[in-house]
Amino acid sequence: MYQYCLFDLDGTLTDSREGITKCVQYALAKCGIEEPDLKKLECFIGPPLHTSFQKYYGMDRDMAKRAVEFYRERFRPIGIFENQVYEGVPEMLQALSESGCHLAVASSKPEIFVKKVLDHFDIEKYFSVVVGSGLDGSREKKEEVVEEALRQLGILELSEEERRESCAMIGDREFDIQGARAWKLTGVGVHYGFAAEGELEAEGADAIAGTVEELKEILLTGQVKG
Repeated sequence: MYQYCLFDLDGTLTDSREGITKCVQYALAKCGIEEPDLKKLECFIGPPLHTSFQKYYGMDRDMAKRAVEFYRERFRPIGIFENQVYEGVPEMLQALSESGCHLAVASSKPEIFVKKVLDHFDIEKYFSVVVGSGLDGSREKKEEVVEEALRQLGILELSEEERRESCAMIGDREFDIQGARAWKLTGVGVHYGFAAEGELEAEGADAIAGTVEELKEILLTGQVKG
């Protein structure tokens, strides 16, 4: 069993597809871009928003910053709650907690929103540490978020071998596995989130779970299986 488990939020603990894509659609419309296909906007789930606006819609830095402001205009009152916890997640978190595992959330989403989501779904109680990015764009890279979570857990000074054996980073995108690798953690991917086909395998995830139940088994047993 892993002693420490760091979880991504979107696509790992909760299915935030509806809220994120509708808020991106709203922001694009405010910028004069009509995008009727919400499926096309799922690429925004995971990485920093301003990066995605620049990458997928050719915005410059200033326009991307404005688009993020428009996004939050809808997200704060509406989009944050267009979300649902994946079936089996509360039970998994309870089982891990009861087994003595220390749980943390490490998300690139602004920390204030992460805490609101966890509180809304009554799962914040399982986590001793919750880390996200700042509203000003600070600490948005996954490796920075993971570093702060490890610091708050008090295990940043462990050796690389000790961290890898005792700590897992769990997420649905390549960025989560990159964050795990940056700090020599075991990187556990989940296929029920928003990764493209083959994304987690290409990034070199140490283990991949197809369901929440499989994820629980991996974390409780400490067994790595692809």
